[in-house]
Amino acid sequence: MLTLLLAVLAGGAAPPPRIAPLEMPRAAARPTPPVPTQAEHSAHGRACAALAKAEPAKAEAEARAWIKAGGGMAARQCLGVAQSGQDRWSDAAATFESAAKDAQIAGDPMAVVLWMQAGNSALAGDEAVRARASFDKALALRGLSDEMKGEVFLDRARAAVFANDLTGARADLDQATKLVPRDPLGWLLRANLALRMKDLPGAFASIREAVALSPQDASIAFEAGNIAAAAGNMEDAKAAWTRAAQKAPESDAGRAAAMALRGEQDAAPSPKP
Repeated sequence: MLTLLLAVLAGGAAPPPRIAPLEMPRAAARPTPPVPTQAEHSAHGRACAALAKAEPAKAEAEARAWIKAGGGMAARQCLGVAQSGQDRWSDAAATFESAAKDAQIAGDPMAVVLWMQAGNSALAGDEAVRARASFDKALALRGLSDEMKGEVFLDRARAAVFANDLTGARADLDQATKLVPRDPLGWLLRANLALRMKDLPGAFASIREAVALSPQDASIAFEAGNIAAAAGNMEDAKAAWTRAAQKAPESDAGRAAAMALRGEQDAAPSPKP
């Protein structure tokens, strides 16, 4: 090759033929992977959420792999759910917060759900101030439906109670029951708060609304018993606690109602011979 080059430079020979650049055969080219559809993302998200309940550590590995594969917000949400399933509440809150910020910047409607999940994770981890900050960010988003706003107010009220801000909690529950009046949870929480604030008329009014909306709910029956007991009406209290214990004996409310009934029986005077 060097000899040919020197000959060309000396003008004593014709230039060598041009060699075409190497090209990858089309058959060997790597195909572009198809972009997952929204339906496929949703199905993957449901599968990951189900796995997070059964095997959260495995779900976390699955979520991280999905994130690397371009799973986007749904994959990051699944990671937060998996971390929650392992009671790693601070990690979960951080994951949801980061995803919520990016979703908000991108104008993704998932932002409000992610902020709510961030708040609830923080609340589960005993971080009431952090939780309220996330709920505030959710409420600040534009275009929220009344239903979504009501749900955020419910969560923010729970955080306020945890922070011992009962006045703030009451204001949030007032908003929640106006926005989602058909949600029995709002009325149940309002009844519970009124009882804590020694407002028996308010507690009775709210628990009646809750019972009307969800008469089979053991948690509502249990709280109805508590309110009746606070008013000194033990017959109604025992009837309500009995309903709660019978409707859902294995639930927290059912077990608490059974304990209340046992306590009432222990406190009762022994029958005369």
